[in-house]
Order: sequence, then structure tokens, then C-alpha cells
Amino acid sequence: MSRKLRPEEVDLWRKVADTTDRKQMACWPEPAPKSRPEPKKPDPAPRAELPQFRIGQSTRDRGAAHDLLNPIHDHLRNAPVRMDRKAHTKMTRGKLKPDARIDLHGMTVDRAHTALTGFILRAHREGFRLVLVITGKGRDSDDDGPIPVRRGVLRHQVPHWLTVPPLGGLVLQVAPAHLRHGGGGAYYVYLRKNRG
Repeated sequence: MSRKLRPEEVDLWRKVADTTDRKQMACWPEPAPKSRPEPKKPDPAPRAELPQFRIGQSTRDRGAAHDLLNPIHDHLRNAPVRMDRKAHTKMTRGKLKPDARIDLHGMTVDRAHTALTGFILRAHREGFRLVLVITGKGRDSDDDGPIPVRRGVLRHQVPHWLTVPPLGGLVLQVAPAHLRHGGGGAYYVYLRKNRG
């Protein structure tokens, strides 16, 4: 139970309050808030060492190509063998001599397609079994632009042309040529027998 202060007690309280230095009370430090421990910063990842490079020096590595598909030669090597296996082995080792050959490199896509179609139709009509199609490896363009372009347009188009009409029914097997016949810039095309 609380009682009321008497008038002499109130006077005494006022005298004590007047003697107190209010500035000193204002300077008393506030209790410091509890500080949280600072989170540990992760160690920086080790930086890869860059090779030494001088101004004017040419690069040794042109970098990775932007080709997302497997190389066409890998695709052809992994294709099932539809011709005689012994003849296929001889062909891929460069032991069979092509009956005829056509050189397409330097041609436009339209001109090369027309020339290839005529060549394969004539070769089949003549009864040739193995022909060599030279496409060239293609050249690097000076400016790829924002969209990468595959190197060697004919090298990538010719195997496709040989699997679709009118040539698909005449062709039994397509394989990359051996080095002695042009290597990566040429294809062996093994034709079906002419029954006519």
C-alpha cells in the first residue's frame, strides 16, 4: 500500500534533485547492446595462374570451338557397317582404290549439291562401287559474328545429302577418307550394286 508524500518530504526531494548535476547524468554511458559475432568471410578462391604474355605476341591456342554437336567424322565412324566388313576395313585403311573422284571444295553449296548429285548418279549408272568425294576441310571465317558458324559447310552437308533422296537409295556406306585420299577433307562413298 502506498501512502502520499507529506509536504516536507516533497521539499526534501526537490532539494536533492536540484543538487544533482543533470549534465553528468546525461553523459553516463548507455549500456552497450550485445554485439553479434561477425560472420567469417570465406577464403578467396585461388586464382588460376595466367600464362606469360607479351604485347604483340600471337596466341598458341585458338580456344575451343563452339560446335555443340559431335564432329561429323565421329558420327560416321560410329555408324553401323552396312557393307561387307572385310571391304569396309580395307576401305577405311586406304587399301581400296576409288573408281572415280569429285572435288567440291571451293564451290558454293548450291553448285556443290548439284555437282555431287550428278556425279553419284553417273557413278552408279557406270557400275562404280567406291568413289571419293573431296570437300576440303573448310576455312576459318574472319568474323564469326554473334552466332558461331560451323567450319567446313560442305564437309558437314555432303554426308547428309548422301542419305536423302535422290542419292540415299544408291549409297550403301559413307566413311571418312584415309589420309592418303584426303583425310578429314574427303569421304569414301560406297555405292550399291547397279541391278539395271
